[in-house]
This record gives sequence, C-alpha cells and structure tokens, in this order.
Amino acid sequence: DLGLDLKRLRSGQARLVSGESIQYTELKADKGVLVVKERIDREQLCGDTTPCSFSFEMILENPMELHQITIEITDINDNSPTFKRDSMHFEISETASTGARFSLISAEDLDVGVNGLREYLLSDNDNFILKQHSNADEKKYAEMVLQKPLDRETNPNLSLKLIAVDGGTPQRSGTVNINVAVLDVNDNAPVFNQSIYKVVVTEMSPIDSYVTTVKASDADFGSNGIVTYYFSDIDSALGNLFKIDENTGEIYVKGDIDYEKDKKYELRIDAKDKGGLTDSSKVVIEIADINDNAPFISVMSFTSPLSEDSPSGTTIGIINVKDVDS
Repeated sequence: DLGLDLKRLRSGQARLVSGESIQYTELKADKGVLVVKERIDREQLCGDTTPCSFSFEMILENPMELHQITIEITDINDNSPTFKRDSMHFEISETASTGARFSLISAEDLDVGVNGLREYLLSDNDNFILKQHSNADEKKYAEMVLQKPLDRETNPNLSLKLIAVDGGTPQRSGTVNINVAVLDVNDNAPVFNQSIYKVVVTEMSPIDSYVTTVKASDADFGSNGIVTYYFSDIDSALGNLFKIDENTGEIYVKGDIDYEKDKKYELRIDAKDKGGLTDSSKVVIEIADINDNAPFISVMSFTSPLSEDSPSGTTIGIINVKDVDS
C-alpha cells in the first residue's frame, strides 16, 4: 500500500512509533508485513465505538519519511446480551388503564453491529405486549404495555420473562424474570409535565451540582397521589454519574463528567405513585466542553548533527501535537 520495497525498509531502518502503552502489532521489515503482536480485544479497545481502529506511524531514515498506518478491528459475536439483575418486580393496580406503560431494564451487549443487541422478546401472556424503542445513540430499550386489564381476583401474580437476543450467528441471548403483583384500586397514573427535558451541564462540574428538576402530577387523592421518581434503568452506568431525589425529582451530578468521554447523556425517568402506576419521561443532558487538557507534544524523530551544506527544505525532525479538547 505504501509503495515501499524491502530494500528501502531495511536501508531506512523502518520502525513503528505509537503512543499507546500496548503494542498490538509488530513490523517484520525483512518481509514487509505487519503481524499481530498482542491479542486484540475489540470491546476492551473501543467499547461500543464503531468502526474500531487504532493508528500509529512508521518512520524511515536516510531520507526521513513518515507514514500513517490505521488498523481496523472487526467484531465477532463473542459476547451475549446480559442483564445486570436476574429479576424485576412490579406492583400494578387492577384498575390500570389499557395502554399503561412500564419501563424494563436494558440489556448490554459488548459486541457491535449485527453481533450487537438486536431485539427484545416477551414471554407469551394474556395481559402485556412489548414495545421496543431506540435512543438517539441507537441503544435499544423496551416497555411493557398493558393490553388487557388485570384482575386481582383471577390472577394476583404474573410471572413473565424478558429475553434479549443479538443478531450474531450462532445467536446469543440473555433473560430476566418479571414478577407482577396485582394491586387494588388506583384510578390515575402520574403524568409528567414534559415528555423531554433538555439541559446543558459543564464538564468537570462538582459533585452535587444541580442539573434539572422533573415534575409529574397525579390526580388521585391521598397516598395514591404521592409520586416518587427514579431512573428507569437503575443498573445503568449513568447511575454512577447522576442521582435523583425520589421525592422532589431534582437531578444532581454524582460522578465525574468528562466531555472527552461522552458529549451527551439520555436519562429515562419514571414517576410512580403508591398504587404502582407509572409514567416515563426523558432528560437529554448536553455536556459543555472546558479547556481542561493541555496540548501534548512528542518528538517522533530528530536528526542531529545536521550537515552545514544541507539544502533548504531538508527535514530535521518530526513532531506530533495532540489536544483532546474540542
């Protein structure tokens, strides 16, 4: 690809330069090939970023040349969808209206593309159907929707299974149990005053910094009208970055917010009354960048001494400057 022959590789003392702590590849200059030096785990290297690649430089001397090399890592289906819990528990009133929605925890699949999470399936039952959605970042989540009213006298408890499957071959799957306890009489579900809340938070904000407040109202009286708030997916990694006051709906910073790691977060919030009815909303948090990273300068190659009769334009050294801020 570079148009170099083996003689030039040898005479130029070709070598690889990488700023990474792990050298995944090795140059066989006598054969003109790159070989794998360390086992490459795509999930460890790139997470859910796709396409996954890493880059390094090859330097030759006499005369000095610099070539950029990029290696793309393709995914294999070596991970199954997994839930962080083995069961979920719902308390739902028998007067819950048809169409009532109940958020389900999400599965995580470290694979990407066709090998990643494809869909959710709900075990056969008479009362609920499954609706699937995708966030702006294409991560899939599901809701359980009531299609036939519950009857506590007929069946006070339901046992269901939520199955997450990926698109790989052979297909892999993960399962979580859903337990539904049927409660008596709660006529109105909480209703959020906004379906989507949008807010901007500066990276490196101190712990306990205020983010926003979500608000839902419930027309019921007494204990059935008391609303509590919580993250729909309590086991999500976002729970390490943000926290919510279950009584007021106020959201605060809990962990380290880094623009260079993620520029936007989406939190799904549930409001639940004492009768078990819920409504859901979404909080979209944009992260504002601050200048918290200094440029990093590295000298990749340097020629010394320099002959006094070197012509103008002779390459003396090669430096590389990087700054991860936007």
